[in-house]
Amino acid sequence: MKSFFRKENIKELIKYIIFGVLTTLVSLLSFKLFDFLLGEKLYLVSNVLSWICSVAFAFVTNKVWVFGSKSRSAKVLLRESLSFAGARLFSLGVEELGLWLLVSAIGMGQMQPLQILSVSINGNMIAKVIMQVVVVILNYVFSKFIIFKKRENSSEADS
Repeated sequence: MKSFFRKENIKELIKYIIFGVLTTLVSLLSFKLFDFLLGEKLYLVSNVLSWICSVAFAFVTNKVWVFGSKSRSAKVLLRESLSFAGARLFSLGVEELGLWLLVSAIGMGQMQPLQILSVSINGNMIAKVIMQVVVVILNYVFSKFIIFKKRENSSEADS
């Protein structure tokens, strides 16, 4: 645990949080757009579409700026992108299940919308924000310790 608090890990975590906030904004804004375009009843479809937008954004920012994966080889790029997509599919499943539980099973979808600075926030959006916190934590663990893990063998990173 002590090694986690090294200066480079703290800098990496700060970058992850900054780009995580930006990725969350991409996710929330695209969810709001798709929720508006498709209707509130199709919130799970809206979530999948917003997921696609945010995963594309997150892969580039995590690879280049957060974890500094420098390799551009086809082999490494394929491994990183497939493992990134697989991890994100897992967290999408967690998010979809959580959204369904919060919106449909618990009934957050029936909540009266809140008005905050002339923005109407419905129960779907509140559930989405709650699940985003869970997803950000899951995705950090996958990215840090599996996908963009610093490899001991530098030839794999460069090949």
